[in-house]
This record gives sequence, C-alpha cells and structure tokens, in this order.
Amino acid sequence: MSDDPVSINVLKPVSLAELRKGIAPERYQRSLAHALGSLSFDGFLYVAAVIAIFLTPHPLAKIFFGLLAGSAVAFLFVWGHDAAHGALFTSQRVARILGTLSMLPSFNMYRLWAHGHNRVHHGFTSLSIIDWIWRPCTPAEYQQKNWWQRWIYRLERSPYTCALHYLLRVWWPGMIRFQGDGKNRQAFRNDKILTLLFFVSYSIIAWWLGGFWTWIAAVVLPFVVFNYYIALFVFLHHTHPDLPFFIHKEEWSPSIGQLHCSTIVRCSRISEWLTHNILIHTPHHVDPRIPFYHLKAAYEDLRSQYGAYIQETRFSFREVRNIFRKCQLYDFEGHRWIRFRELGSWQRTQEMGDPARPWVGQLPTP
Repeated sequence: MSDDPVSINVLKPVSLAELRKGIAPERYQRSLAHALGSLSFDGFLYVAAVIAIFLTPHPLAKIFFGLLAGSAVAFLFVWGHDAAHGALFTSQRVARILGTLSMLPSFNMYRLWAHGHNRVHHGFTSLSIIDWIWRPCTPAEYQQKNWWQRWIYRLERSPYTCALHYLLRVWWPGMIRFQGDGKNRQAFRNDKILTLLFFVSYSIIAWWLGGFWTWIAAVVLPFVVFNYYIALFVFLHHTHPDLPFFIHKEEWSPSIGQLHCSTIVRCSRISEWLTHNILIHTPHHVDPRIPFYHLKAAYEDLRSQYGAYIQETRFSFREVRNIFRKCQLYDFEGHRWIRFRELGSWQRTQEMGDPARPWVGQLPTP
C-alpha cells in the first residue's frame, strides 16, 4: 500500500465491472493442458503419498506421508475451488465432475461448498452480517460467551489450532448439516452420499491393509492437515490489522469488499505454484473467472491502477503470528482490532462513556 492514507470511500461508487476493465483480456484465456496438468500432478502426489503410507511399516514414516497426503489434499481442493468458479472449463458438467473428484479426499461436497462460497462469501466479502467466514467477535459478544465458547474462539484465533474454524464454521454447518431448498436438496443429498461412501470405503480399505495407524495416517491426518491449510489460507485472505470488517451495508460496497478487503500474500515460487496462487487473492475476488495460472499477471494489472488500495504482505511465520496476535476481537463501530489482553481497558473506556475512535474511511499509514 501507499505510505499516504487513502480514502477507500473513493472505491464505493466504483463498480466491479469498472475494476475488471483494468484486467487484460488475455488473463481470462483458459488452457486445458494447464488445468489438467495441475490436476494430474496434485492427484499423483496424493496417490503416491497414500501408497507410501500403505507400504511403509513404520508409524513415524506413515505420519510423514500422511502430512504429505494432507498437503496434496489441500492442493486438490484449491484446484476444485477454481473449477467451481467456472475459471477452468467452459463446460459446467466437466467442472462439476472433476471438481467433485478433486474435493473427495478432503471429504468436502462440491455443490454444497460452491453454493455457500460463490454466493455468500464472494457476493458479500467482509460484510459480516452476511459473510460469516472468519467473522470476528466484538468485545461484547466475546464477554457474553461462556468459558467453553471463549476457549473455542481463542483456539480458532490461534495460528496453531485455526483448523477448528473451518471444521466448526464451514464444513459442519455448511456441508454436513445444510440441507438446501427444494431446488438443490436432492443434488446436495447426492453429494453427501457420494462423500460418505468414499469415506467409509476408504476407511475400510486403510484399516484392512494396515490397521489403526494406517487408517490414522491415510484418512484422519490428511483431513486435519487439509483443514489447517484451508483455515489458514482463508484467514490470511481477508484478515489484516489494516483491513476493516463491516456490519453496516452503507459503509460497504462490492468494490471495497473484493479489492480492498482481499489480500495479496507472496510466497516462494514453488509454494505459489503448489498452492495454485491461492494467496494472490485480490484479482480472484475482483473476478473469480480468472484461472489460477493468470492471477499473478492479473494482479500486476490491478496494482498499476489500484495499488494504493491493495494490502500486500510477504508470508512468514512471524508475520502470520503477528496478524493472529493483533486480529482477535473487532469493534465494528470504531473499526479497530482489539486484543484479548486489551479487553479490560476497552471495557473501562466504554463504561466511562468515551466514544470509540471513529473510522473515517482511511487506510492506516504503515
């Protein structure tokens, strides 16, 4: 971002169509070879890791290959994520079939996931009265929780146990329990049945071939690792000390949500390649039809015109810990983050009647 404060209110009247005009047409060109090549690599990595789990007799080696399989599951899911947005294929049927296969190892249901993600998260990014993904609690909401609920919330807001967020806020309520309306109910039920059959069959095979430790390494551990990857990625996508969340729709607009409230987190070249550029997230939110292999170029297009509004950081565990440490509770009226340890002083400030620091639509100076 720029070193000078920039009013994001300038973005409010700008439509997504106007933002997309700044992206070169060639960023939308699909490559069947690129899409299928990436899927093949992810699938090969996953199958190779699973075979290694079955063949090795040592529990520690099984755990190692289970971690590798979990990484491959996350890569497959990200690929399926792009397919669900229509970024990889002109045929929705092809996208649905391959996307469903790519999400099976994570025990996620393609159509159920796409229903919530595409409509809710992409439609109302960071407007927390609708978009529930990584919605922070206010200090008052946190104080109203019992000790168990506070403990769970703190675990979700930790860089070490954030996988709980995806499990508890997305996978369980958004896929396992969600039924859908009459139009989609049968399709969603079919996806659930398919995923359940895959899980049961895979579990039986893993236990039969290697017993308890093989089942843990081949079935349970990859699922846990996948949840950690996805929870961490999505947290970094839209959470930063300098970025706001909203509960008042009049303060928000699609251009603010998609451009300003979606981040760029740069990694090593190999990491970006393996994760299909998922952390180069701003251009994906401006237009999810851009294939993952064009996101870097699309980001350069956007940065040349709107760079002052885009939050870019470099991935490091120190930076990740810093973001988690600062982004714990949120004051939606004053638009400021509050740490758990600051809760007492915040409460005293409220009791004294001092107004929250007003937010004037400015990006903080780094």
